Amino acid sequence: MTDPSETDRRAQYLARVTAELESARDLEDVQRIVSTGARRLVAADGAAFVLRDGDKCAYLDEDAIAPLWKGRRFPMDACVSGWVMHEQRPAIVADVFADDRIPQEIYRPTFVRSAAVVPIRPGAPVGAIAVYWGRLHVADTHEIDSLQSLAECAAAAMPAA
Repeated sequence: MTDPSETDRRAQYLARVTAELESARDLEDVQRIVSTGARRLVAADGAAFVLRDGDKCAYLDEDAIAPLWKGRRFPMDACVSGWVMHEQRPAIVADVFADDRIPQEIYRPTFVRSAAVVPIRPGAPVGAIAVYWGRLHVADTHEIDSLQSLAECAAAAMPAA
């Protein structure tokens, strides 16, 4: 069960990030605000802003304790962010080495042990927000709900294509 003070902290922080997104000037601002916001929102060791790029997942921005995937593209069918966009629902990965949605060869050299990914625009996903931890962690309902709220705000702040 989540501590009520933690829920209040998360709600206050989400309100601040939402206000920042409302003043975002372009997609780069949205990416930066979301990556930093997602990481702090759930006390993760890293977060990435991912957009669908044809049949690829483009990792456009990242805020992490060590650089991982910013600027890289992975096939939709070989990436948990692609799975999230295809399935139109969040993924909770308790252990990256025990989940078949995770490409082991990509994660093996990283610090990542657990992750959570939510879609941006769940009905017709255009991207995803991924957060990850260097320890085993199962994202709870409150964390997923907070990330999904952030994803909704990000979708509203993104420039029309």
